[in-house]
Amino acid sequence: MIELKYVDKRYPVSNALMYVKDITINKGEIVGILGENGSGKTTLLKAIMGIGEVREGEIRIDGKPAATQYSRMAFMTEEGGFLPNMTPLKYAAFLAEFFPRFDLSYYGELLSAYELPANRKIRTFSKGQKMKLELCAGLAKKADYLIMDEPFVGKDIFTRHDSIKRIIEGLTGDETVLITTHLIDEIENVIDRAIIIHKGLVRADVYMDEIREQGLGLADVMLEARTTSTAGPARRIQWPN
Repeated sequence: MIELKYVDKRYPVSNALMYVKDITINKGEIVGILGENGSGKTTLLKAIMGIGEVREGEIRIDGKPAATQYSRMAFMTEEGGFLPNMTPLKYAAFLAEFFPRFDLSYYGELLSAYELPANRKIRTFSKGQKMKLELCAGLAKKADYLIMDEPFVGKDIFTRHDSIKRIIEGLTGDETVLITTHLIDEIENVIDRAIIIHKGLVRADVYMDEIREQGLGLADVMLEARTTSTAGPARRIQWPN
């Protein structure tokens, strides 16, 4: 379970900010963190991972600070956690020292599936290849919490579909997954829940089953959230019965 209460995170150099009053993400949920560029999606994920201090508030992973739960968490971002002169194989050896569940065999299978050269220096990889490598590493950690920041960046439509399939097939059902992406059409039938952020504030927090019962889609939720943000303070969208 991920709990965020009155979390305020700001960057002094830029105007980036993120404020979350009260959100609980339950075990086993697949949650889409959605919004425009600069809305605060990545800031939220980094706050959950404990990257940089929050100005105030509290974030707990199963009741404990994120810093005590790193071995159970996998953060996948195009920035990567690798050193540029590493090769994918050296990167795997590095990760295996810190993540007890790291599955070297599964990692090798994923490298082959994504056609990534195992012995080439990562700094020579394209943007898309680096993100594929991060997916390989993240999934091989067999983590309880998978935090994915734009995991489909730099991929063509076929590779995106393949990535989504691999992510879902690799889950046991107990993992909690957070995904930021602009490709709402491709994850609409994958996520259980959508949290919509606009200008650093949570404008909607809805379960997909609820909005489907209303004959609505993610695009409708995001439009409503954006409209709400110009009319007043952030609120949880209440859909009509």
